[in-house]
Amino acid sequence: MIDNQHHTFHPLQQPDLTDAEYQTIANFVHKKSGINLMDGKKELVRARLTKRIGQLEMKNFKTYFQYVMNDQSGDEMVFLLDALATNLTSFWREPQHFDFMTKTFIPELEAARRRPGGGGPRMRIWSSACSSGEEPYTIAMVVLEKSPYFANGGDFRILATDLSTKVLNIAKKGQYGQESVKNIPPIHLNHFMNKTSTESGAHIWVIKPEVRRIISFRRFNLMEAMPFKGPMDLIFCRNVMIYFDRDTISKLVEKFHNLLEIGGYLFIGHSESLSGLSHKFQYVAPCIYRKVQR
Repeated sequence: MIDNQHHTFHPLQQPDLTDAEYQTIANFVHKKSGINLMDGKKELVRARLTKRIGQLEMKNFKTYFQYVMNDQSGDEMVFLLDALATNLTSFWREPQHFDFMTKTFIPELEAARRRPGGGGPRMRIWSSACSSGEEPYTIAMVVLEKSPYFANGGDFRILATDLSTKVLNIAKKGQYGQESVKNIPPIHLNHFMNKTSTESGAHIWVIKPEVRRIISFRRFNLMEAMPFKGPMDLIFCRNVMIYFDRDTISKLVEKFHNLLEIGGYLFIGHSESLSGLSHKFQYVAPCIYRKVQR
């Protein structure tokens, strides 16, 4: 049963997080999301969950975790994972990937799809940890700018998923402040976004409908079975696996391989590598791998 005997919580009386409670929460988060909190993240957990415990007027972490476990709706588990997930992103982050798309990926795919029996104009890209939307919107801008073939009626779709409902809500709105768009090249900024002002007079940039319609945003936990069949031509999974242990990474990489079209690519973060792992991908360049066999 849920412990309904909530206690008044004073913001100065921060509840203590014992080592045992921390271990219980860390094990739960790892099982549900793959995120590894084992390497000294106790203070992060305490800081991010203390506010929620206060909002629910609970006296300690034990009571809160019982509440999470007994919430049959699953909403509080989503809130817990949202609170502990780290979401850092920006437009044109790690630009070498977008250079590779322009010089190699898009020309290859265009040529392959133009050949007899090539299947017609089709491109499928998955942004598997899309955060607040900067990555999938950047992908869309690059393809639309560099490929008239796919920009003019070609079957081009981006699937953008994330564990966090909080950042997905931001992504779906497609509205960004002046600071957020500073890395976007002017040609893309003016072509694919509209500048407007809020009631307070602040300038914001809004993604145009022709870009938004290409992207489907969905909540998805990378630890779950894939609910979509693919095949994908390109998968972005950047700066996510740094939070996973080796076994979790191996299983995830195998999922990606199964979902990709032969000849498709996997992009990972600049601080990540598949070296030392058993996998079927062919190394192409730092952070870039290709599926060459089933």
